[in-house]
Amino acid sequence: MKVGAVVITMGNRPAELRDLLDSVAKQDGGPVEVVVVGNGSPVPHVPDGVRTIELPENLGIPGGRNVGIEAFRRTDGRPGYDVDILLFLDDDGLLARNDTAELCRRAFAADPALGIISFRIADPGTGETQRRHVPRLRASDPLRSSRVTTFLGGANAVRTEVLAEVGGLPDEFFYAHEETDLAWRALDAGWMIDYRSDMVLYHPTTAPSRHAVYHRMVARNRVWLARRNLPAVLVPVYLGVWMLLTLLRRPSRAALKAWFGGFREGWTSTCGPRRPMKWRTVWRLTRLGRPPII
Repeated sequence: MKVGAVVITMGNRPAELRDLLDSVAKQDGGPVEVVVVGNGSPVPHVPDGVRTIELPENLGIPGGRNVGIEAFRRTDGRPGYDVDILLFLDDDGLLARNDTAELCRRAFAADPALGIISFRIADPGTGETQRRHVPRLRASDPLRSSRVTTFLGGANAVRTEVLAEVGGLPDEFFYAHEETDLAWRALDAGWMIDYRSDMVLYHPTTAPSRHAVYHRMVARNRVWLARRNLPAVLVPVYLGVWMLLTLLRRPSRAALKAWFGGFREGWTSTCGPRRPMKWRTVWRLTRLGRPPII
């Protein structure tokens, strides 16, 4: 199976980007074709053979990655993509092992229903994995691989058949929850998602709240996620549970103000097409340990 990789960058981490690209070049098996997208910025110097695309404006994480996806689309007039698997990697990450691409090939070849693989993110210094980086509710053991219902946006592999069938990431989201939107659409189409603890991306430990727009985007996109994908009766339940959990975490006054502003924006702004998932998908999510009300 042919493997490609999409990396988006804002050009502000040239050393980390070079280290990531070196780790991709060292992968076992066939070569991995890489596209680096400068999201509203020039692309720093990259090794020979790496394709680059420079966008005049920042399209956000999903928009930038979608541009990278389109770079792999067939040019011979046939539908689909030139590769079978796409890796999506953060520009300040680093593949810990040289066999990650080969493990992806084996996993997808062995399981025709497998559509997405979520890698384990580990701090390069401590080797620890933050709880939020384990894409399931029972996250106490990050070394346990399992079926899951979502995946990590900057550390994953996607079968390109999934993208051809259900489309890419939602451009409108710009930042936050775009992976879950794609995950729910993939699950609704019958694909499965695995979390693999043996496929590791080294990434420095950070807090998502470091982004100034974090609380507003998280709240707005959570509403959009529900409006786009859930059966109507589950939308208020899902959002009510999320609001309760947010209040129980006791965010600061400023964060709470931004959160409620985003929540309101999620209801009053356009979120893209609504395609509610089937009830059998709701049951599948429930059986996988994360009913779509949490």
